[in-house]
This record gives sequence, structure tokens and C-alpha cells, in this order.
Amino acid sequence: MSVIFSIISDFISYISVMGILALPFLLTAWNIFALVWYFIKKREWRLLTFVEAISMVLGAFYLCLYIAADNIMFVNWDTQLYNTQRHGFISPENFLTVGVILAVAFVGYILIRFIPAEKQSPVVSALGIAAVYLGAGICVLFAVQTATMVLPLLLPVNCLIVLLKSVYILVVKKNELVQNGTTSVKFKKLSDILNAATMLPWYAIILTVPLLGIIVVVLLLFGQEPSSIIKAWTETSGWTMSQQVAPPNISYPEHYLCTVAAGGHKKIVKPLRTGIRHGRLITINRQLCVANAFEQVLSEKNPALHRFIRKIYDNTGYPISKLIKSKLAADAVYLLMKPLEWVFTAVLYTVDVNPEDRIAAQYHQ
Repeated sequence: MSVIFSIISDFISYISVMGILALPFLLTAWNIFALVWYFIKKREWRLLTFVEAISMVLGAFYLCLYIAADNIMFVNWDTQLYNTQRHGFISPENFLTVGVILAVAFVGYILIRFIPAEKQSPVVSALGIAAVYLGAGICVLFAVQTATMVLPLLLPVNCLIVLLKSVYILVVKKNELVQNGTTSVKFKKLSDILNAATMLPWYAIILTVPLLGIIVVVLLLFGQEPSSIIKAWTETSGWTMSQQVAPPNISYPEHYLCTVAAGGHKKIVKPLRTGIRHGRLITINRQLCVANAFEQVLSEKNPALHRFIRKIYDNTGYPISKLIKSKLAADAVYLLMKPLEWVFTAVLYTVDVNPEDRIAAQYHQ
């Protein structure tokens, strides 16, 4: 009976995982179907707007999961990274510009999607579409930047589908109002020009330029440059539009004191330089060099004791290192190891003729 329950549990877990992985693709397929459906039928189900919102919220959630799983760090391109970490696809210094444009685009989307077309003046509709165009532009840049990755690509693709469908739906509804004669009759000639539904997307393109100009001017007050919209994508490393080359990642084994030397606050752990361990670059500090020099002396003077201590260290070091997930944790381990470092130093000065030379020679490039 327990075997059957185990099989059922494994099956349910498998189905759940597959469902979680398949959901972004299913929502993308649904959004594409909804767009084609409206093109053909010129009508939609009320459920569609709810699915639109769900797809964008879940898309942002999945993107955050992907960023965490792929060790993507949103730091400046010249910041030193370690092991499998990757620099972010948007420059942190210019992210404010991208964020503000996306916020304006979201407001435009809410305006043209959820306010009835008959309650929108032509100018307001054109401004809303212009804002959506700016958001669509960011989505295109996002898609190009992450073109080599499938999962991050799904969010901008879905947003593009939703935004462009919203524009099309508004144009169709505005056109129905014109045909039904429900638009204003005052200043008829001007009204006819403004209410020409098929011209709304073109008016919006014209308004996109001054709208973007206003955003840029406002962002200047917050230290953003006019070229920030471009630098947000180019001042990165390792992505499609990146124009910078980041320093190579430094590797450190996760179950050694290398974790502390590379992961703690510099004022505490005092990293000295980079070194070589097993053919890979690591960050070293004096504590690490002292410990390795002590181990070297121990292996020379008493190999049997060295093997015994090394076995204990290997078995306990890795579980401890898994807990070192922040700079404060690395600092704490460094301070806890300080008494041992003093003991190691005392032994080296007792048994070695040139202890400082031996310490300095550790992990030498």
C-alpha cells in the first residue's frame, strides 16, 4: 500500500511540476488565440481581460523565478561576479528610465482597455495609445536583449500581444461609434478628423515623440541621461545588445574558506588578491592563506594526522558553507575562525623557518 501511495505522490508531483512549466506557454497560446479570434469575430469574451491581467502578473512572477534560478545579478557590468552568476540584462544605473516608461505604458493600457470608448475623447485615446506604443517599444527591446533565452522572452511577447490587441480593440470600438453616429456634432469638420478611428494609431505615433520627450525631461531631474533608454540595454554584459565586457567570474569552491574570502564585506574579511586553485581564479585573504599554509606544513610533518583532519574538514565544511548565503554570514564565519587562524599562525612561526614566505606563496598565480 505504501508503494502505491508513493507512486501516486510522485505522479501528482510530476503533474504539478509539468503544469507549472507548461502554464506560461499555455497562456501565450491563449493570448495569441484571443488576438486572432478578435481579428475574425470583432468581439471578445469578458474572460479575456481577466486572462490578460493574469498572464502579465504570472509572466512577471516567472521572470523573477528565472532571474533567481539563473543567478542573474542586477549590478553594474564591471562588478566582479563569482561562479555561475550573470550580469543583469538591464543596467541598474538606467533602470529608472525603463521603469517609468513601463509605468506610463501601463497607465495608457488601463485607459484604453478599461474605460469605455464612448467616454474617451480622441486626444485622450491617442495619448493612451501613444503610451502603449512606448511600452511596446520597451517590450521589443526586452525581447531582443533576451532573444537567446526562451522563458524570459515569453513576458515581452505576451505583453506585446496584449498591448497591440488593446489598440486594435479600441480602434474597432471607436469606429463603431462613428458609424452609429454617436460622436459629437459640434465643430463637425474638426470632429470628423479627430474621430476618424482608423487614424487614431497614426495620431498616437505623432504624440509618442512629445510624450517621450516629457518623460526624458522629468527624468533629467532624477539624474537620468537622455540616452538612458539606450544605455539601459547597452551598458550591460553578456546579452544581445550589450556593448561591455565584464571581468571573468572568479570561482570559489563552496565548501572551503574561499566562500568567506569572496563573500564577506571587504572591510571585515580583507581580501588580498586573486589566486589560483585547481586552475580557477579565486579570491583570497590572509585567513585563507594561513589555513592553507598550516595544512601544507601538517601534510609534510604528519601525513596521517593531516588526512584525518582533512576528512573531518571536508565533511563539515560543505554543510556549513551552504549556510553562508550573505555577506553578514561570511563575516560571522570569518570572525569565528579568527582564533583558529591565530593558532595556525603560532604553529607556522614555531615549525617553519620562513613562515611569512610560505603564507605569501599560497594560491600564487
